[in-house]
Amino acid sequence: MVNEFKRHRRLRQSASLRSMVRETHLHPEDFIFPLFVVEGATENNDVGSMPGVYQVAYNNLKTELDEIIELGLTSVIIFGVPEVKDPYGKEAYNDEGIVQKSIRFIKDYAPQLTVVADTCLCQYTDHGHCGVVNGGVIENDTSLELLAKTAVTQAEAGADIIAPSNMMDGFVTYIRKALDESGFPQIPIMSYAVKYSSAFYGPFRDAAHSTPQFGDRDTYQMDPANRLEAKREVKSDLEEGADFLIIKPALSYMDILRDTREETDVPLVAYNVSGEYSMIKAAASQGWVDEKAIVTEKLLSMKRAGADLIVTYHAKDMARWLKE
Repeated sequence: MVNEFKRHRRLRQSASLRSMVRETHLHPEDFIFPLFVVEGATENNDVGSMPGVYQVAYNNLKTELDEIIELGLTSVIIFGVPEVKDPYGKEAYNDEGIVQKSIRFIKDYAPQLTVVADTCLCQYTDHGHCGVVNGGVIENDTSLELLAKTAVTQAEAGADIIAPSNMMDGFVTYIRKALDESGFPQIPIMSYAVKYSSAFYGPFRDAAHSTPQFGDRDTYQMDPANRLEAKREVKSDLEEGADFLIIKPALSYMDILRDTREETDVPLVAYNVSGEYSMIKAAASQGWVDEKAIVTEKLLSMKRAGADLIVTYHAKDMARWLKE
Protein backbone atom coordinates (compact mmCIF):
# COMPACT_ATOMS: atom_id res chain seq x y z
CA MET A 1 0.00 0.00 0.00
CA VAL A 2 1.31 3.45 -0.92
CA ASN A 3 1.56 5.79 2.05
CA GLU A 4 -0.73 8.78 1.77
CA PHE A 5 1.17 10.78 4.36
CA LYS A 6 4.80 11.77 5.07
CA ARG A 7 6.74 9.87 7.76
CA HIS A 8 8.79 12.68 9.25
CA ARG A 9 9.46 10.60 12.37
CA ARG A 10 11.90 8.46 10.42
CA LEU A 11 14.58 11.08 11.10
CA ARG A 12 13.83 11.18 14.86
CA GLN A 13 14.21 7.52 15.79
CA SER A 14 17.42 7.74 17.84
CA ALA A 15 19.67 10.28 19.48
CA SER A 16 22.41 9.67 16.93
CA LEU A 17 20.02 10.09 14.00
CA ARG A 18 18.58 13.28 15.45
CA SER A 19 22.10 14.56 15.91
CA MET A 20 22.98 13.72 12.31
CA VAL A 21 20.19 15.90 10.88
CA ARG A 22 20.30 18.70 13.47
CA GLU A 23 20.27 22.08 11.75
CA THR A 24 21.42 24.42 14.53
CA HIS A 25 24.34 23.96 16.91
CA LEU A 26 25.82 25.78 19.88
CA HIS A 27 29.56 26.19 20.43
CA PRO A 28 31.51 28.01 23.17
CA GLU A 29 32.84 30.46 20.58
CA ASP A 30 29.25 31.55 19.87
CA PHE A 31 29.03 33.24 23.27
CA ILE A 32 30.22 36.65 24.41
CA PHE A 33 30.44 36.70 28.20
CA PRO A 34 29.57 40.01 29.96
CA LEU A 35 32.22 40.99 32.48
CA PHE A 36 31.53 43.70 35.07
CA VAL A 37 34.75 45.07 36.55
CA VAL A 38 34.39 47.19 39.68
CA GLU A 39 36.85 49.86 40.67
CA GLY A 40 38.16 50.18 44.21
CA ALA A 41 36.97 46.76 45.44
CA THR A 42 39.25 44.07 46.82
CA GLU A 43 36.66 41.28 46.60
CA ASN A 44 34.06 40.34 44.03
CA ASN A 45 30.55 41.59 44.75
CA ASP A 46 27.48 39.40 44.25
CA VAL A 47 24.78 40.84 42.02
CA GLY A 48 21.73 39.98 44.10
CA SER A 49 19.25 39.99 41.21
CA MET A 50 21.50 37.84 38.99
CA PRO A 51 22.52 34.61 40.75
CA GLY A 52 25.98 33.51 39.65
CA VAL A 53 26.95 36.95 38.28
CA TYR A 54 29.50 39.15 40.04
CA GLN A 55 31.07 42.53 39.89
CA VAL A 56 34.67 41.37 39.53
CA ALA A 57 37.33 43.25 41.50
CA TYR A 58 40.13 44.42 39.23
CA ASN A 59 42.70 42.47 41.27
CA ASN A 60 40.65 39.29 40.72
CA LEU A 61 40.62 39.54 36.93
CA LYS A 62 43.31 36.87 36.51
CA THR A 63 41.21 34.25 38.33
CA GLU A 64 38.14 35.19 36.30
CA LEU A 65 40.03 34.97 33.02
CA ASP A 66 41.51 31.59 33.93
CA GLU A 67 37.99 30.20 34.34
CA ILE A 68 36.75 31.77 31.11
CA ILE A 69 39.66 30.32 29.13
CA GLU A 70 39.41 26.88 30.75
CA LEU A 71 35.73 26.70 29.71
CA GLY A 72 36.64 27.39 26.09
CA LEU A 73 34.99 30.81 25.86
CA THR A 74 36.73 33.11 23.42
CA SER A 75 35.24 36.57 23.89
CA VAL A 76 34.11 38.95 26.63
CA ILE A 77 32.30 42.29 26.68
CA ILE A 78 33.56 44.69 29.34
CA PHE A 79 31.38 46.95 31.50
CA GLY A 80 32.99 49.24 34.07
CA VAL A 81 31.69 50.16 37.52
CA PRO A 82 33.67 53.28 38.51
CA GLU A 83 34.24 54.77 41.95
CA VAL A 84 33.48 58.33 40.82
CA LYS A 85 30.59 59.64 38.73
CA ASP A 86 29.86 63.12 37.38
CA PRO A 87 27.39 64.82 34.98
CA TYR A 88 29.60 64.17 31.94
CA GLY A 89 30.76 60.62 32.67
CA LYS A 90 34.42 61.59 32.56
CA GLU A 91 35.60 58.21 33.82
CA ALA A 92 34.23 56.65 30.62
CA TYR A 93 36.97 58.33 28.57
CA ASN A 94 39.70 58.39 31.22
CA ASP A 95 42.84 56.68 29.90
CA GLU A 96 43.24 55.15 33.36
CA GLY A 97 39.56 54.34 33.82
CA ILE A 98 38.44 50.93 35.03
CA VAL A 99 37.49 49.69 31.54
CA GLN A 100 40.70 50.92 29.94
CA LYS A 101 42.83 49.32 32.69
CA SER A 102 40.88 46.09 32.42
CA ILE A 103 41.29 45.91 28.66
CA ARG A 104 45.05 46.39 28.93
CA PHE A 105 45.27 43.68 31.58
CA ILE A 106 43.21 41.20 29.57
CA LYS A 107 45.13 41.77 26.34
CA ASP A 108 48.40 41.36 28.21
CA TYR A 109 47.40 38.27 30.20
CA ALA A 110 45.12 36.55 27.67
CA PRO A 111 45.74 38.04 24.22
CA GLN A 112 43.82 35.19 22.58
CA LEU A 113 40.54 36.52 24.02
CA THR A 114 38.49 38.91 21.89
CA VAL A 115 37.68 41.95 24.01
CA VAL A 116 34.52 43.89 23.18
CA ALA A 117 34.26 47.30 24.86
CA ASP A 118 30.76 48.54 25.68
CA THR A 119 30.75 52.24 24.80
CA CYS A 120 28.24 54.25 26.80
CA LEU A 121 28.10 56.90 29.53
CA CYS A 122 25.31 55.59 31.78
CA GLN A 123 27.58 53.77 34.26
CA TYR A 124 29.72 56.90 34.61
CA THR A 125 27.18 59.73 34.87
CA ASP A 126 25.70 60.72 38.22
CA HIS A 127 22.26 60.97 36.59
CA GLY A 128 22.46 57.50 35.02
CA HIS A 129 21.55 58.52 31.48
CA CYS A 130 23.48 57.49 28.37
CA GLY A 131 24.36 61.02 27.34
CA VAL A 132 24.81 64.60 28.52
CA VAL A 133 21.76 66.11 30.24
CA ASN A 134 20.86 69.77 29.91
CA GLY A 135 17.66 71.04 31.52
CA GLY A 136 16.30 67.53 31.81
CA VAL A 137 16.91 66.81 28.11
CA ILE A 138 19.46 64.25 26.87
CA GLU A 139 21.53 66.16 24.30
CA ASN A 140 22.28 64.02 21.29
CA ASP A 141 25.15 65.80 19.53
CA THR A 142 27.06 66.87 22.65
CA SER A 143 26.90 63.27 23.82
CA LEU A 144 28.34 62.01 20.53
CA GLU A 145 31.59 63.89 21.09
CA LEU A 146 32.11 62.23 24.48
CA LEU A 147 31.15 58.79 23.18
CA ALA A 148 33.68 59.12 20.36
CA LYS A 149 36.37 60.07 22.91
CA THR A 150 35.42 57.01 24.95
CA ALA A 151 35.73 54.70 21.95
CA VAL A 152 39.18 56.03 21.08
CA THR A 153 40.51 55.47 24.61
CA GLN A 154 39.11 51.94 24.55
CA ALA A 155 40.81 51.25 21.22
CA GLU A 156 44.07 52.72 22.52
CA ALA A 157 43.83 50.35 25.50
CA GLY A 158 43.64 47.38 23.12
CA ALA A 159 39.93 46.65 22.61
CA ASP A 160 39.34 44.39 19.62
CA ILE A 161 35.77 45.61 19.01
CA ILE A 162 33.92 48.79 19.98
CA ALA A 163 30.26 48.22 20.92
CA PRO A 164 28.30 51.49 21.29
CA SER A 165 25.11 50.94 23.31
CA ASN A 166 23.95 54.51 23.87
CA MET A 167 21.32 54.85 21.09
CA MET A 168 22.21 58.44 20.25
CA ASP A 169 21.46 59.24 16.60
CA GLY A 170 24.68 59.17 14.57
CA PHE A 171 26.82 57.28 17.07
CA VAL A 172 28.26 54.94 14.45
CA THR A 173 29.25 57.86 12.20
CA TYR A 174 30.97 59.76 15.00
CA ILE A 175 32.77 56.75 16.42
CA ARG A 176 33.87 55.45 13.01
CA LYS A 177 35.30 58.85 12.11
CA ALA A 178 37.07 59.19 15.47
CA LEU A 179 38.58 55.70 15.27
CA ASP A 180 39.78 56.23 11.70
CA GLU A 181 41.31 59.63 12.45
CA SER A 182 43.06 58.21 15.55
CA GLY A 183 44.75 55.42 13.60
CA PHE A 184 42.26 52.60 14.27
CA PRO A 185 40.58 51.95 10.90
CA GLN A 186 40.92 48.20 11.54
CA ILE A 187 38.78 48.22 14.69
CA PRO A 188 35.22 47.01 13.93
CA ILE A 189 32.07 48.51 15.42
CA MET A 190 29.52 46.15 16.95
CA SER A 191 26.54 48.47 16.99
CA TYR A 192 23.61 48.14 19.36
CA ALA A 193 21.60 48.93 16.27
CA VAL A 194 18.25 47.78 17.67
CA LYS A 195 17.91 48.43 21.39
CA TYR A 196 14.43 48.61 22.83
CA SER A 197 13.38 50.44 25.98
CA SER A 198 12.76 47.25 27.90
CA ALA A 199 11.67 46.12 31.34
CA PHE A 200 14.06 43.18 30.90
CA TYR A 201 17.09 45.36 31.75
CA GLY A 202 16.39 45.73 35.47
CA PRO A 203 18.97 43.29 36.88
CA PHE A 204 21.71 44.68 34.61
CA ARG A 205 21.20 48.08 36.16
CA ASP A 206 21.93 46.53 39.55
CA ALA A 207 25.14 45.03 38.20
CA ALA A 208 26.32 48.16 36.37
CA HIS A 209 24.92 50.73 38.83
CA SER A 210 23.32 52.48 35.86
CA THR A 211 19.71 53.12 36.87
CA PRO A 212 18.52 56.57 35.66
CA GLN A 213 18.11 58.97 38.56
CA PHE A 214 15.16 60.66 36.87
CA GLY A 215 12.78 59.83 34.06
CA ASP A 216 13.42 56.92 31.71
CA ARG A 217 15.24 56.16 28.45
CA ASP A 218 12.20 56.25 26.17
CA THR A 219 13.45 59.26 24.17
CA TYR A 220 16.49 57.37 22.89
CA GLN A 221 15.78 53.66 23.25
CA MET A 222 13.13 52.17 20.96
CA ASP A 223 9.41 51.64 21.58
CA PRO A 224 8.73 47.88 22.07
CA ALA A 225 5.60 48.25 19.93
CA ASN A 226 7.58 49.14 16.79
CA ARG A 227 8.87 46.71 14.18
CA LEU A 228 9.44 48.89 11.11
CA GLU A 229 11.49 51.34 13.18
CA ALA A 230 14.04 48.58 13.71
CA LYS A 231 14.53 48.32 9.95
CA ARG A 232 15.26 52.04 9.77
CA GLU A 233 17.76 51.83 12.62
CA VAL A 234 19.55 48.88 11.00
CA LYS A 235 19.70 50.63 7.62
CA SER A 236 21.20 53.77 9.18
CA ASP A 237 23.86 51.92 11.14
CA LEU A 238 24.94 49.88 8.13
CA GLU A 239 25.19 53.03 6.01
CA GLU A 240 27.27 54.67 8.76
CA GLY A 241 29.74 51.78 8.86
CA ALA A 242 28.64 49.22 11.45
CA ASP A 243 30.38 45.84 11.11
CA PHE A 244 28.15 43.83 13.50
CA LEU A 245 24.55 44.48 14.54
CA ILE A 246 23.17 43.76 18.03
CA ILE A 247 19.49 43.05 18.65
CA LYS A 248 18.59 43.74 22.29
CA PRO A 249 16.72 42.18 24.05
CA ALA A 250 16.65 38.86 22.24
CA LEU A 251 13.90 36.63 23.60
CA SER A 252 10.91 38.94 23.11
CA TYR A 253 12.23 40.29 19.82
CA MET A 254 12.86 37.16 17.75
CA ASP A 255 10.77 38.65 14.94
CA ILE A 256 13.20 41.58 14.77
CA LEU A 257 16.17 39.24 14.76
CA ARG A 258 14.64 37.21 11.92
CA ASP A 259 13.74 40.35 9.94
CA THR A 260 17.29 41.62 10.28
CA ARG A 261 18.81 38.30 9.26
CA GLU A 262 16.71 38.18 6.12
CA GLU A 263 17.67 41.72 5.10
CA THR A 264 21.38 41.84 5.97
CA ASP A 265 24.46 39.67 5.64
CA VAL A 266 26.63 41.18 8.37
CA PRO A 267 27.22 39.21 11.60
CA LEU A 268 24.24 39.45 13.96
CA VAL A 269 24.46 39.40 17.74
CA ALA A 270 21.54 38.52 20.00
CA TYR A 271 21.78 40.04 23.47
CA ASN A 272 20.26 37.57 25.94
CA VAL A 273 19.64 40.23 28.59
CA SER A 274 19.69 40.17 32.37
CA GLY A 275 15.94 39.87 32.94
CA GLU A 276 15.78 36.85 30.64
CA TYR A 277 18.65 35.30 32.60
CA SER A 278 17.29 36.07 36.05
CA MET A 279 13.80 34.69 35.36
CA ILE A 280 15.25 31.32 34.43
CA LYS A 281 17.60 31.30 37.42
CA ALA A 282 14.69 32.10 39.75
CA ALA A 283 12.44 29.42 38.26
CA ALA A 284 15.25 26.83 38.30
CA SER A 285 15.99 27.57 41.96
CA GLN A 286 12.38 26.63 42.76
CA GLY A 287 12.55 23.44 40.71
CA TRP A 288 9.93 24.76 38.28
CA VAL A 289 12.06 24.31 35.15
CA ASP A 290 15.00 22.18 34.03
CA GLU A 291 17.68 24.87 33.81
CA LYS A 292 20.01 23.10 31.38
CA ALA A 293 17.18 22.14 29.04
CA ILE A 294 15.50 25.52 29.01
CA VAL A 295 18.72 27.52 28.58
CA THR A 296 19.83 25.25 25.75
CA GLU A 297 16.48 25.64 24.02
CA LYS A 298 16.51 29.39 24.47
CA LEU A 299 20.00 29.88 23.05
CA LEU A 300 19.32 27.49 20.18
CA SER A 301 16.22 29.51 19.32
CA MET A 302 18.32 32.67 19.06
CA LYS A 303 20.76 31.04 16.68
CA ARG A 304 17.94 29.46 14.70
CA ALA A 305 16.32 32.89 14.33
CA GLY A 306 19.53 34.19 12.75
CA ALA A 307 22.07 35.14 15.42
CA ASP A 308 25.70 34.37 14.70
CA LEU A 309 26.77 35.32 18.23
CA ILE A 310 25.00 35.62 21.58
CA VAL A 311 25.86 37.90 24.48
CA THR A 312 24.71 35.84 27.44
CA TYR A 313 25.19 35.53 31.19
CA HIS A 314 24.59 31.81 30.71
CA ALA A 315 27.87 31.49 28.79
CA LYS A 316 29.83 29.75 31.55
CA ASP A 317 27.04 27.30 32.38
CA MET A 318 26.40 26.57 28.72
CA ALA A 319 30.10 25.97 28.05
CA ARG A 320 30.19 23.45 30.92
CA TRP A 321 27.11 21.64 29.61
CA LEU A 322 28.57 21.50 26.10
CA LYS A 323 31.69 19.83 27.52
CA GLU A 324 29.47 17.14 29.01
